Amino acid sequence: MTSPVNIIVGSHVWAEDPVSAWIDGQVNRIDGQNVHIQTTKGKKIIANISKVFPKDTEAAPGGVDDMTKLSYLHEPGVLQNLATRYELNEIYTYTGNILIAINPFQRLPHLYDTHMMEQYKGAGLGELSPHVFAIADVAYRAMMNEGKSNSILVSGESGAGKTETTKMLMRYLAHLGGRTGVEGRTVEQQVLESNPVLEAFGNAKTVRNNNSSRFGKFVEIQFDRSGRISGAAIRTYLLERSRVCQISYPERNYHCFYHLCAAPPEEREKYKLGPPESFSFLNQSKCYKLDGVSDAEEYLATRRAMDIVGISESDQDAIFRVVASVLHLGNIEFSKGKEIDSSGIKDDKSRFHLNTTAELLKCDPKSLEDAMIKRVMVTPEEVITRTLDPEAALGSRDALAKTIYSRMFDWIVQKINNSIGQDPNSKAIIGVLDIYGFESFKHNSFEQFCINFTNEKLQQHFNQHVFKMEQEDYEKEEINWSYIEFVDNQDVLDLIEKKPGGIIALLDEACMFPKSTHETFAQKLYQTFGKNKRFIKPKLSRTNFTIAHYAGEVTYLADLFLDKNKDYVVAEHQDLLTASKCSFVASLFPALPEDSSKSSKFSSIGSRFKLQLQSLMETLSHTEPHYIRCVKPNNVLKPAIFESENVIQQLRCGGVLEAIRISCAGYPTRRTFDEFLLRFGLLAPEALEGNSDDKVACQLILDKMGLKGYQLGKTKVFLRAGQMAELDTRRSEVLGNAARTIQRQIRTYIARKEFVSLRHAAIKLQSCWRAISACEFYAELRRESASLKIQKNFRRYIARKSYLTLQDSAVRVQAGMRAMIARTEFRFRKQTKASIKIQAQWRGHREYSYYKNLQKAALVTQCGWRARVARRELRMLKSAARETGALKEAKDKLEKKVEELTWRLQFEKRLRTELEETKSQEIAKLQEALHSMQIQVEEANARVVKEQELARKAIEEAPPIIKETPVLVQDTAKIDALSAEVENLKASLLSEKLAAEEATKACSDAEARNTDLTKKLEEAGSKVDQLQDSVQRLEEKLSNSESENQVLRQQALTMSPTGKAISARSRTMIVQRTPDNGNILSGETKTNNDLTLAIVNPKEPESEEKPQKSLNEKQQDNQDLLIKCISQDLGFSGGKPVAACIIYKCLLHWRSFEVERTTVFDRIIQTISSSIEVADNNDVLAYWLCNTSTLLMLLQHTLKASGAASLTPQRRRSSSASLFGRMSQGLRATPQSAGLPFLNGRTLGRLDDLRQVEAKYPALLFKQQLTAFLEKIYGMIRDNLKKEISPLLGLCIQAPRTSRSSLVKGRGQANAVAQQALIAHWQSIVRSLDAYSKTMKANYVPAFLVRKIFTQMFSFINVQLFNSLLLRRECCSFSNGEYVKAGLAELEQWCLFATEEYAGSAWDELKHIRQAVGFLVIHQKPKKTLNEITNELCPVLSIQQIYRISTMYWDDKYGTHSVSSDVISSIRVMMTEDSSNGVSSSFLLDDDSSIPFSVDDISKSMQTVDVADVEPPPLIRENSGFVFLHQRAD
Repeated sequence: MTSPVNIIVGSHVWAEDPVSAWIDGQVNRIDGQNVHIQTTKGKKIIANISKVFPKDTEAAPGGVDDMTKLSYLHEPGVLQNLATRYELNEIYTYTGNILIAINPFQRLPHLYDTHMMEQYKGAGLGELSPHVFAIADVAYRAMMNEGKSNSILVSGESGAGKTETTKMLMRYLAHLGGRTGVEGRTVEQQVLESNPVLEAFGNAKTVRNNNSSRFGKFVEIQFDRSGRISGAAIRTYLLERSRVCQISYPERNYHCFYHLCAAPPEEREKYKLGPPESFSFLNQSKCYKLDGVSDAEEYLATRRAMDIVGISESDQDAIFRVVASVLHLGNIEFSKGKEIDSSGIKDDKSRFHLNTTAELLKCDPKSLEDAMIKRVMVTPEEVITRTLDPEAALGSRDALAKTIYSRMFDWIVQKINNSIGQDPNSKAIIGVLDIYGFESFKHNSFEQFCINFTNEKLQQHFNQHVFKMEQEDYEKEEINWSYIEFVDNQDVLDLIEKKPGGIIALLDEACMFPKSTHETFAQKLYQTFGKNKRFIKPKLSRTNFTIAHYAGEVTYLADLFLDKNKDYVVAEHQDLLTASKCSFVASLFPALPEDSSKSSKFSSIGSRFKLQLQSLMETLSHTEPHYIRCVKPNNVLKPAIFESENVIQQLRCGGVLEAIRISCAGYPTRRTFDEFLLRFGLLAPEALEGNSDDKVACQLILDKMGLKGYQLGKTKVFLRAGQMAELDTRRSEVLGNAARTIQRQIRTYIARKEFVSLRHAAIKLQSCWRAISACEFYAELRRESASLKIQKNFRRYIARKSYLTLQDSAVRVQAGMRAMIARTEFRFRKQTKASIKIQAQWRGHREYSYYKNLQKAALVTQCGWRARVARRELRMLKSAARETGALKEAKDKLEKKVEELTWRLQFEKRLRTELEETKSQEIAKLQEALHSMQIQVEEANARVVKEQELARKAIEEAPPIIKETPVLVQDTAKIDALSAEVENLKASLLSEKLAAEEATKACSDAEARNTDLTKKLEEAGSKVDQLQDSVQRLEEKLSNSESENQVLRQQALTMSPTGKAISARSRTMIVQRTPDNGNILSGETKTNNDLTLAIVNPKEPESEEKPQKSLNEKQQDNQDLLIKCISQDLGFSGGKPVAACIIYKCLLHWRSFEVERTTVFDRIIQTISSSIEVADNNDVLAYWLCNTSTLLMLLQHTLKASGAASLTPQRRRSSSASLFGRMSQGLRATPQSAGLPFLNGRTLGRLDDLRQVEAKYPALLFKQQLTAFLEKIYGMIRDNLKKEISPLLGLCIQAPRTSRSSLVKGRGQANAVAQQALIAHWQSIVRSLDAYSKTMKANYVPAFLVRKIFTQMFSFINVQLFNSLLLRRECCSFSNGEYVKAGLAELEQWCLFATEEYAGSAWDELKHIRQAVGFLVIHQKPKKTLNEITNELCPVLSIQQIYRISTMYWDDKYGTHSVSSDVISSIRVMMTEDSSNGVSSSFLLDDDSSIPFSVDDISKSMQTVDVADVEPPPLIRENSGFVFLHQRAD
């Protein structure tokens, strides 16, 4: 990563920063080797030019998914790319084939669901977005293709997410090669279930992580030849044994010690434990508890985990006895003994812990004491026993504790492996290594030395792999790479492990000498490695030393190196624990050979560490490695925080920057020819003209720029370090000159435009000012004239106003007085009337309220009682439903309810009729009375007129006055009588009118009641229909269950020893039930003479008593001929499938649906099955899809379950007389529906003319099998279409790269050809859809099924395109959106051409990809608000999908940006709320491959088929057994 030399003023660069590691800015001035930089944060800094690196100003705003694609492959570029992607929740990034995983510190379940696994299954590395699944898939595919074992090395510091990454790797491998393990648990589950146990005994709190693994774990997942998981094993390496005895603040010992101290009281009493503060091995650090972690709960969880992995209760008890014994062992202290260099137990407290330890280990306390303070030396002459001084005794105690704990840990691992199960015959493995990363703390001791030694070994392996990948890339491109220098760290490894002069060898040597101290050890190191460039002696320390590791310099404290390295294999310890009465402890220390058990043998942790590391490296060397580097973005362990300094240190420790250095040693910048020309073609425009070869054009550009040392491969340009920056500098100069030219022309244009505009404005201003002056003079003249008119009119107005005011006042006074009197009178009358109304309303309200309360109480009571009765009936129905007889009882009750409702309906009808009759009678009577009254009035009027005429005549003809007086008196009396009679008639007429009004009111009330009764009648009718449907369904269920029970009984009887006689009896019983079943219900229709057949006549029972499976030879021949006929392609007749119609007519004529046993159904199914064996013959599949759907529709209309009529014959007879029975009779009253025309030699007509046949079990089974074959054929056609267009969809989601010819002007014809080529893949999809559409139309597949197929296909296209769009960032571009939009337009045109009859709603299924593409191609995205995006642009997309598209979008055409940062922030808030509410975070769509229809859907959607008009095929046309096929329906 050497510094470039082409930094100029104006360059955008990166400079070092003590806070954020690197900071970007622009160069203002260069003074020799010093560069003055104005940073983007506003401050000015000065940096050395050798430590300044160029910045790529044209980098994608969302970063790149593979950092080898970076224009500048250096440390700040890598850091910026990772920070950019992490901000977008893109936690995975490639560096070549190395995966960098940044811990998000939050759950992202959408990244790890099953659908995401399916997306990466079989995908090449780099084809989709970076993911841990991609690494696992590459390892699996390499293992399957090459037969070689692979390994995945997961590394990183504590808290970087190594364990979670390992879990995800195992989940994906189990998904690819999953096999059910023991007790239904998969191998992957068993491995993961072992994690809590291993974490309890192998993890501890460190400075940087509360749950740091202090051992390396290598999980071997074993596979068989077919790629299925056959077993697994967990190998542990390099357990940090010294932690058992020595820890420092703020670290903790292993978790299990603290868990046991927080166990339930009875457990602590059992092991005689106290708080952690009371034990020497734990109180060396004052940290006893972890934040947010309960050790008591963790203890119980560990117990449960041990149960799961198969550790028995006794073994668990023994394990925790050993853990407790280690704690007590640490509290044993020693003091000087009576003899020189001797020791003994210090005090009673130490004696108590000694006895407790012996009790827990079940050994003799005296033997335990002797084992710690005495040593036996075997000489040729004698055996010498010597005592140890207190310091040596403490070392012996610690060695015993470490030995016991490490062997217990090894036993637990072995037990877990036995529980998982291993495959000794496994052909290949995939190993997942989860090991601690490089560590560098403020104080580093022996543990960090061993860990860093391990990482140096792994780094060397990593460097070799990276260099190998570089070589493969160079060889693939056929460039010269022989002179590239390889970076190696072998000198550091020699410093540590070389014999005899390495640090480990010197440490072992110092440990073997009793008088050695850490100071003498340090001095020995200074003397030996003083001149080694990797070894540094600190100036102010006598015991520290520094090693220059690949990740940086680390200073180690040698003070405790000797104590932590000692690991004596003491014979006394071995003998003591081998003789333990505890079988578990004794099994940890098996007896050693005789010669090795009599003396102590020196052993060191460093040497053992070295051997285990060599074993691990040998294992890795036999596998193909893959690397995952886990990074912890911050130390506060919170999401959305990216600490650059912390991350860059981890990249150094993880070897990522080392890999970059290896790349920089060769050709760090690699660009394909078209990318190179697109970016740097403007440097030499003449190279593009007339050149068809991109490679030649690249060569011309590079030669023109005078670059040396580059290489041109087969498809890429390889540039040395710094050459990319030099080309960018030249490009910036060209663009700068062009920009200055454009600016000069623009400034000229703007100045000229401003001058012309100013002159035009001055002329307009002068004109306007003159016009204003004239207008003001004219206005002054008008004001003078107007003022005179105003004065005259104003005086007149004042005089008239005073007169009118006086007049108006007088009128107002008069009107007010009159109004006051009128209002007083009105108010009195209104109050009187209102009081009367209030009284009336109150009385009415009181009575009405009383009535409503009474009515409500009655309704509540009735509802409560009915609910109680209903609940009681529900409980009874539920209890009765457990038996087969419950269906019968339910049917009976429903029939009773139907009868009751029928009776109520009749009663209501009768009431309605009576009410109408009464109403008509009353109206007639009233009309008659009115008519009579009118006649009487007319007669009375006539008599009055007549009397008046007579009186007048009498007066005129009267004689002299003498007789005048009596006549007048008499006439007056008559007139009075007549007048009285008239008055009486008027009164009676008035009373009759009142009566008529009351009758009219009563009539209207009766009509209202009649309307209510009509509504109730309609509701009752609907309830009757519902009950009728329920009864019918129950009958079908009951009949199906009876049929199944009957078949099962027959099977059981035929299997019994006396099955013949019993089966004969059972058949007899069935025959006796058949007349009751009533294949022809005589009560429903009139009996025809044509229906006198054997099946109805009880005198001819042969056809009923004889099973139909005993067909005669003629029937068998007919069946053979039918099977032979339908095995051929019979074609279609008038759009109707001949085969389906022939099969249906034959089965119906032969009465195959009504027999108990027959083989014809199985033979038809076998024929269909053999015909569709060729899965890719769509013409045959479409032919049988039409036939099976038609036949199934016919069966659906014809068949009904048998056995329902025979269960309750009396009930059926009684119900037939009810409304339900009458309705059924009415529906089946036609002669065609009741006469069974196929029995008297007539064939079938329309489906409406067909009466349902009571089918037996074989017929029902045939219907189910036919349904299954219909669904199978449908799925085969759909899947064939999917297979045909799936490869095309991969080409349709990403537009082909624009050819270099598009950069050259004047090539319109070539561009048109290119555009036509771009759309070719979409046109291929359209052609496939057309071909399938024509095939199905030619075979008359029902339009309903065609619509379903194309709807599901468009849904599949939508899912594939949309998921690919979200998984591949290069697809989320503006130009790619235009490309996909053009392709979708082709599909829309096809839908319009196919018409809605066949395409249906297929176009609507593309709503996700249509809206996503619409979002990609809109302009001014930063101006769009979140509300506009979610409600107008993308209403169908979820907030996760919108966020994914917004963050991945990049404009490769116009350079515009995605949505604003405010919108992104709002979307993140919404996503956080959704995740907290349990809403799924997945942004991918699922493909629905289910069957989207049922048999009822087919029956309802298909048109009626007239099977009578179908001509039989020639093969059976002349056969006498098929004469019935020629006959027509009447």
